[in-house]
Amino acid sequence: MLVDEALGLFAGYQYSQNRSEHTVVAYQTDLGQFFRFAAQEQGLEPELVTVESIDVYIVRSFLGVLAEHGLARKSMARKLASLRSFFKFLCRQELLKINPVQRVASPKLGRKLPHFLYLDQVEGLLRAPDCSKLLGCRDRVILELLYGSGLRVSELIGLNRENLDLESGLIRVLGKGSKERIVPVTNYASQAIEGYLGMRTDQQRSLLLNYQGSRLSDRSVRRILDKLVAKVSLEQHVNPHMLRHSFATHLLDGGADLRSVQELLGHQKLSSTQIYTHLTRERLKEVFTRAHPRAKERNKPKTL
Repeated sequence: MLVDEALGLFAGYQYSQNRSEHTVVAYQTDLGQFFRFAAQEQGLEPELVTVESIDVYIVRSFLGVLAEHGLARKSMARKLASLRSFFKFLCRQELLKINPVQRVASPKLGRKLPHFLYLDQVEGLLRAPDCSKLLGCRDRVILELLYGSGLRVSELIGLNRENLDLESGLIRVLGKGSKERIVPVTNYASQAIEGYLGMRTDQQRSLLLNYQGSRLSDRSVRRILDKLVAKVSLEQHVNPHMLRHSFATHLLDGGADLRSVQELLGHQKLSSTQIYTHLTRERLKEVFTRAHPRAKERNKPKTL
């Protein structure tokens, strides 16, 4: 089977699984890069390459060239994941007998710990919006839901009025892969939402609107957050996901169990949530090293 035909079938399958346009395009870009490389390796025009002609050696050569060009391991792992998904799909559909990626090991990744805000920093940020004005009330809602419920920015801007059950303290959000989950909201968030909606005179379904009365975009949320951060003079750059990280970190610091945090965040795998346990451990080590007299660098015993 020619590659173009196989790529078309794979894209159709991804759309049927409710993958976003962005995700499908990203996969097609990675796969297109690989098959252009495979064509060069085989001395063929790209449109003449077949999926049957790909073997494990071409895949390993591709990764080797990426490494030589200094591509980050995380980016290499993503491209390999695209190849895995593509060839797994072909084998499952019985369009290919041998999966050439099956014996290729993923590059080892050094996992970065997520950045988060300390409680006093979050509290300062939450006090920043001017709630005497409509847009200030909206900005307070944004902060309360990003930090108080740990929402992704895409989940936040997708909220509609009918998703709210403030009497029960719950909201319904649409997460990754169009998976729906129920998330609790704090009393602070409920009050902020009620105050914001009480000042609005429109009948729009969207919970969060821009100054023109249209649904707020993720880019607008980032701009709003930048302004609030500047207002309270926080030195570090803060993005919406950092408030989600802070939500998870503060929950675990407060004694929440990992499974509950996983469910609240909407993580499919527990391993995605476990990164926060590493974060809290690192923070404890930092506090210990800074505060305990026998842990400080200057108090280390001299070597003989």
